[in-house]
Amino acid sequence: MKKLVSLLLVMVMMFSLVACGSKTDVVEETTAGTTASTEATTEAVQSLDGTISVQVESSWLEYYQAAAERVKAENPNATIEFIEVASFDHIDTIEKTDISNADVADVFALPADRIYSLSENQVLASMDAKAMAAKVGGFADYDAGLGGNFNIDGEYLAFPMNIETLINFVNTANAATAGIDLTKPIEFTTLKPEEMLVPVFDAWFGVSFINSANIQLLAKKDDGTLYSDLTEDWANLPADKQAVFIALFNYWQAHDKAGTSLWDSNAAWGYMDSAFTTGGQTSIRLEGPWSTGSLSNLAGEGKDLSILPITQVTLNGKPLSHWKGGWGLGINARIEGDEAKMMLAERFIEEVVNTDYAVDFFKATGKILENVDPAVYASSDLSDADKSVVAAVIESYKDAPARPLFTEWGSVWDTWKNGLLSWAAVKPANVEAAYAEVQASFKAMMLNF
Repeated sequence: MKKLVSLLLVMVMMFSLVACGSKTDVVEETTAGTTASTEATTEAVQSLDGTISVQVESSWLEYYQAAAERVKAENPNATIEFIEVASFDHIDTIEKTDISNADVADVFALPADRIYSLSENQVLASMDAKAMAAKVGGFADYDAGLGGNFNIDGEYLAFPMNIETLINFVNTANAATAGIDLTKPIEFTTLKPEEMLVPVFDAWFGVSFINSANIQLLAKKDDGTLYSDLTEDWANLPADKQAVFIALFNYWQAHDKAGTSLWDSNAAWGYMDSAFTTGGQTSIRLEGPWSTGSLSNLAGEGKDLSILPITQVTLNGKPLSHWKGGWGLGINARIEGDEAKMMLAERFIEEVVNTDYAVDFFKATGKILENVDPAVYASSDLSDADKSVVAAVIESYKDAPARPLFTEWGSVWDTWKNGLLSWAAVKPANVEAAYAEVQASFKAMMLNF
């Protein structure tokens, strides 16, 4: 036993003597190796080296490029390429071809109402939206807002880009001439037919009237069954819903007698622009924030323009109300298995909606972030008109109903339009006859479900 112990002690001493001459070198090499390994690991975690393509509209390009530069400053090996194309044109390309098409980007913008059809066609990759939201910040309840609308069967298929809804644009000079008090609620049915122009045959605008009485053009019951209030006979419609159609019928009849172009789907837009010009007969236009520039030009180059929330106009005493609409940023499903591309795509989306650049984002795109305090816009260097637009959108959005996103709702657009436009040809003598035209359109639509 003692021999064994002695032998072991000798071996330890020999090892120590051999190591002694290079002790410093060994320590230095070990330390250097550990440091290099730590740096490499840190860089692997922090730096992204994927390559992605991003769809961008021409007017957004400068902002997107700046966002890309911020991402690449953190990740010098990352590559972000841009495909300059309008958002709807890009989606059309996806629907006409497929996601493998080189003209289809890895990251792209999409309206919320397309989320179901894109999901069904397996266009969108699932993203870690909750983690992204935590990094971006500002979401009081992510799932209760726009983010929840992008959750399909437990997967988040887009990240909130902006909120949108309709607001009222006012030509103050025309309103003064007409004696319209802009400080109080404005009742639509007491206005003269041309004092407020709304192309109600287009469901995008028409729902603002419909929503005031909670009329369901197409909805789903808890069991998934589809129904429409407008298949009901006139006599069975509740009085408040009848009142909406009485107002619409009177509106059409007045314009029909006056011979205006409001019920002409092609000529209505030019007519409305002409009438809204300072000196014209129209004081109020129901439009989206994207129309600020064009309507400002018509209203004395902006000096006669004012912005009001949609709710300041009432119909039969009830505020007009549009939808909680919005857009998201999605990721092409073709890169879902490529971790480097997915991580870069998510990081770029986070930077596009970086709340530190919310004002710049609005200046470039006209888009308003739902997770930014309104005070940020109000205290910014935006013009007074832009500040009014932002405030009106946020106020109008607050109490608006959720936009219907299920795929079948797409059938409503033409159904409503055909029903309303038929009045110009049929010339219904009364509201019951006018409603019957709309009812027939919706009964026909429901046969498809």
